[in-house]
Amino acid sequence: MAALPVDAISELSNLHPKPEHIHFQYGTAGFRTLGSTLDSVLFRVGILAALRSKKLDGKVIGVMVTASHNPEPDNGVKLVDPRGEMLENSWEAHATHVAAAPTTAALIESLSHLVKHAKIDLSKPARVVYARDTRPSGASLVKALEDGLKAMGAETRDAGVTTTPILHYLVRCMNTKGTKEEYGDDSEEGYMAKLSGAFKKLVTGKSALPPLIIDCANGVGALAATVLASHLGETLHIITLNDSTTTPGALNNACGADYVKTTQRLPPSLASYIQPGQRACSLDGDADRLMYYYADERGVFHMLDGDKIAALVAAFIVELVKGAGLEGEINVGVVQTAYANGASTKYLSERLPVKCVPTGVKHLHHAAEHYDVGVYFEANGHGTVLFSPETQERLSSHSPQTPAQSTAINHLLNLISLINQTVGDALSDMLLVETVLAHKSYTAVEWDSLYADMPNRLVKVVVKDRNIFKTEDAERRLVSPVGLQGKIDELVRRYEGGRSFVRPSGTEDVVRVYAEAVVKTQADELAFRVAGLVYDETGGDPAKRPKEFI
Repeated sequence: MAALPVDAISELSNLHPKPEHIHFQYGTAGFRTLGSTLDSVLFRVGILAALRSKKLDGKVIGVMVTASHNPEPDNGVKLVDPRGEMLENSWEAHATHVAAAPTTAALIESLSHLVKHAKIDLSKPARVVYARDTRPSGASLVKALEDGLKAMGAETRDAGVTTTPILHYLVRCMNTKGTKEEYGDDSEEGYMAKLSGAFKKLVTGKSALPPLIIDCANGVGALAATVLASHLGETLHIITLNDSTTTPGALNNACGADYVKTTQRLPPSLASYIQPGQRACSLDGDADRLMYYYADERGVFHMLDGDKIAALVAAFIVELVKGAGLEGEINVGVVQTAYANGASTKYLSERLPVKCVPTGVKHLHHAAEHYDVGVYFEANGHGTVLFSPETQERLSSHSPQTPAQSTAINHLLNLISLINQTVGDALSDMLLVETVLAHKSYTAVEWDSLYADMPNRLVKVVVKDRNIFKTEDAERRLVSPVGLQGKIDELVRRYEGGRSFVRPSGTEDVVRVYAEAVVKTQADELAFRVAGLVYDETGGDPAKRPKEFI
């Protein structure tokens, strides 16, 4: 029976000591904090990835080094399971425990416990593929990761600097290679060819869309978008902006999907490029989120967020299923979180089943798998569409009765190739949106007019300990601190169309407050009043108190 390579782990672990007084926790997006503090975490994640692969009989596990939409000094790392999905929930606790071990001896003890608890056969092979975004701290963190993989004798593949969705894609491709579920060629070139090929088929015969401006957040998406543009050629004219991947401090700075969503305004760097009515979109730092928008004739900014994308895409898929003659046989559903705008929920609920789940991709993804076709998008622009294996088989084998049914089925099959079903993918989702706009002959203004968003505001409150905040009802109500929800309810009742909820962040010691009301000024006021309640009840950091309610 093989044993843990204790000597190799100990020798290399001593090169990557855990900093004192820092508690690392594997959250919604893995580990994420200042890049300068993560060296020990990356080493240990290398070991974890190898153990996870051994647990799963040598399946390829992915490791992505990124902090997505966070500012440049931050970095992070997450593990990717064999089908390109997020790490299995039970292993998040293992990851936290291993990262928290204060010494090399404690680390060995933690790993030994994990091997025994998870019944890992250490004689199995370990295979890991890893990648990073463009952050300056990424290169040294990858070296620490490689030491962890080396300690375990893992077979590795360095996918270099690439987007998070491409890494997820590679994991799935490598694990399905040579099987009937083969997902694609396991290379970035294979990814580009698969997406661009499907898009070209989907828009054949449709009027060419006007050029699309892409704000690349000065991140790794700029590199991928440039390659994708060359594959698309004249099928879709792409103009990439904010593509300075080597300029210090530029990443996600006053640009990108998170900036657009949280400030609800145009990135300043795009102002001179946007003509009235012209659609544009923003990626985030690792290209897994997408936000569309436009400015109207008066220069007023209009945001087309994840909710608007879900509405556009879900309605289109429902139409295609009907057109294919499969209505009643293939059920399409939408999964949202509490952050979904109330108007979007109303619009979608009138057309197809809608389910609300707690925030976090893993919750959305899991719920979407319960539908034949599950559409999920967080309001922040992260989302995708899942086609069940049975549905894919049904579409491939279905015999259409008319030319119209045949066309609809072909469109659905090409959508399956276009959509990155492993994870939210800004570039894949962008081509999905462009497909629907081409089929419907919609401008950004017409898309926006599907429904009118309820005015809303999101506020962040820094707190000493986010773990005291406990929620229920898909995070729409607080159960702890006791009594705080009652005070929030009392505030909400004072505003017409009022809705507000409070939830702890999955990655940092902050609490997020969301509010809606019929009038924008009232939504703002409600958000900051609730934020004030949170601060007063729990003693947030005075230096970081949101300025609007000081």
